[in-house]
Amino acid sequence: MSRRRISLRQELPLLVWLVIVWGALWQDFSPGNLLFGALLAVAVARLFYLPPVELSGRFNILHAVPFALMFVGKVAVASAQVLYLAVMRGPRVKNALVAVTLRSHQDLLVTATGHVISLIPGSLVVEVDRSTSTLYLHALNISSVEDVENFRQEVRSIEAGLIRIMGTREELETVRSEAAA
Repeated sequence: MSRRRISLRQELPLLVWLVIVWGALWQDFSPGNLLFGALLAVAVARLFYLPPVELSGRFNILHAVPFALMFVGKVAVASAQVLYLAVMRGPRVKNALVAVTLRSHQDLLVTATGHVISLIPGSLVVEVDRSTSTLYLHALNISSVEDVENFRQEVRSIEAGLIRIMGTREELETVRSEAAA
């Protein structure tokens, strides 16, 4: 199976990330280990058929820092909510499977959105439909149509934050136009 080649500029962030992960897995950031990790990353990226991870070529640190702080806050609040639900309400908590169609069709942004949502206690990605960029999520403490819509808006808000950080210019313009409306 042939693979469309992407430029080194687009593939470089992925290779750097793979080297960092390699060092973290071995808990060894010595030059020799990182060099071996770099060789392994290039071999994996060039020899094995993988769908290309096409990056937008932009990363906005001014949006990344507030997003990270917001994420930590959401994790803390959701942890307290899940604790409350588990202790006080127990098995009477209602759950729902919610489908959320995302704006972005980039695998990286769909994956990042799913991971951020899954890392916040009380929600979990059950399925992803790549053809429509739809996440199917299990959500805790959903008992009304308004709760479903609020949850969808929260997921789309998280996706918008990720688009502001690393989305394409077209996706960024879509988010800005939706915010202005």
